[in-house]
Amino acid sequence: MTTRFRRAIQAKEFLITAEVMPPKGGNPARMLKMAKTLQGRVHAVNVTDGSRAVLRMSSVAASTILLQQGIEPICQIACRDRNCIGLQADLMGAHALGIRNILALTGDPVKAGDHQDAKSVFDLESVRLLKLIAKLNQGFDYNDKPLTDEPLNLFCGAAVDPQLKSWASLQKRFERKLAAGAQFFQSQLISDFDKLDKFMTQVAVNTNKPILAGIFLLKSAKNAQFINRCVPGVNIPDETINRLANAAEPLQEGMKIAAEQVKLAKQICHGVHMMAVKREDLIPEILNLAGIAAVD
Repeated sequence: MTTRFRRAIQAKEFLITAEVMPPKGGNPARMLKMAKTLQGRVHAVNVTDGSRAVLRMSSVAASTILLQQGIEPICQIACRDRNCIGLQADLMGAHALGIRNILALTGDPVKAGDHQDAKSVFDLESVRLLKLIAKLNQGFDYNDKPLTDEPLNLFCGAAVDPQLKSWASLQKRFERKLAAGAQFFQSQLISDFDKLDKFMTQVAVNTNKPILAGIFLLKSAKNAQFINRCVPGVNIPDETINRLANAAEPLQEGMKIAAEQVKLAKQICHGVHMMAVKREDLIPEILNLAGIAAVD
């Protein structure tokens, strides 16, 4: 089965994805409401897996709910909370439920979240998870034993941070993920587009895998300052913070800033990954401001 997202990559379209958070509880109504506003505007919707180590519904369950409503998910799978048995079990279950797109992640440290006494697993990390998915797709488990009930057919991607301070470390990690089978890359929040351009022209220049720039909706100057304090590797410029602080309507200004960034990204890379925590409904308007047409 070739999904809409995969076809868009094959056709070399400018890719649009967006992130939604699973519910904290048993009712997915709000998540569905937000995700439905993205239909016709994005190629796929990322479903987070315990992002920032904060408790949420299973990303596999939430992705299945979206799929049942005709919304194509990219199911994030993080290594923090499962050993290699649990990871394989969830990947097989996701495939059986019709999920095809996976974003392989190491996972945020437990100390960053709301259950700081929980035990981390980290049996694998993102590169080894990508290799595991490649094995499952070939019909073998972690121990090279055959899958007796057919191989999987998962289309897996990885995260990348073009703003990493160590250029050598960034290049090495990116190349390892490529070699492990990553088919697409979604970046962390981009605040320095010169670094993104440098990454595209010096590191990713000879790859044919799409890179999507992370675009984050800043809702206020306070929001931007919080991100600078709490998100490693991100440095939102004073000019941007001042724009938000001086705006009569900071949220509207944040939408304009995000639209400007989408336009910049379109000149540099293959797509954008939109993040608008709890205001995913504003993403279509941001895309309109950036002149991005609806997705067929």
